[in-house]
Amino acid sequence: MLARLWHVARSLIPVMAGTAIYAFGLHYFVIPNQLMEGGLTGIGVLLNYALGAPLSISTLVLNIPLFLIGLKALGKQQMAYTIFGTVSLSVFLALIERAIDKGWLIPFQTSQDYILAALYAGVTLGLGLGIVFRFGGTTGGVDIIARILGKWKGWSMGQVILALDVVIIGIALLYIPKEKVLYTLVSVFIASKMIDFIQEGAYSAKAISIITNMGETIAGRITERMDRGVTLIPAIGAYSGTHKHIVYCVVYRQEVRTLRAIVKDIDPRAFVVINEVHDVLGEGFKED
Repeated sequence: MLARLWHVARSLIPVMAGTAIYAFGLHYFVIPNQLMEGGLTGIGVLLNYALGAPLSISTLVLNIPLFLIGLKALGKQQMAYTIFGTVSLSVFLALIERAIDKGWLIPFQTSQDYILAALYAGVTLGLGLGIVFRFGGTTGGVDIIARILGKWKGWSMGQVILALDVVIIGIALLYIPKEKVLYTLVSVFIASKMIDFIQEGAYSAKAISIITNMGETIAGRITERMDRGVTLIPAIGAYSGTHKHIVYCVVYRQEVRTLRAIVKDIDPRAFVVINEVHDVLGEGFKED
């Protein structure tokens, strides 16, 4: 029991740290300089600019309907880390808002050097999100929409997120000067590179080959929990002569941790190879 709790804590603590860094970047660099952010967080930023709505509240409220939809469409296990990450982000946003109101934290605000604000915003936002994604969490928002559309329509998760981010940042032109939107694009670019760096890969997918005696069980669990296609390849150990399976599948990099946990739970002696993927065509990824 204690071992299981420690295993969960080892995942949740980094997710909390990542959301804290992300929240800091939003309040310290983005909002004081009227920059933007993508996703539902970006809508929360817009509401803050237009109506003065606290980002900690608007971010959580906007995600609640998606939680309800996601629980039905994606299941409880897949949504658990998303809900935790989103609530954690809201809590840290509230704490930082209070620290700013009390004068304990003075945000970085500039009237000239916006490129510096954009660069540091990109680094902190990317660092925070990179840590969250690496340990299996998300901050909700368009991630939930993208996963649902990926499951129902087979659309690429990356394409859905990009399309929604473009729409949200485009709407921002109604409320902030266009040069701030251009600085935001610099921030988004730096953040994406930072996420890639933290995730140790330039592309969002990984190819996994698992050599095991329990191939059918592992394949079934991956299909059930992760909704990913799996290929079973018969194999024979050259030294032992025993019949085995090679379980082959491709997943997004934020799903690698979940897959490794599945394999370790079923067959701790399995041989697992993880390869970089430069492009993926097919259901659940990019479709031409």
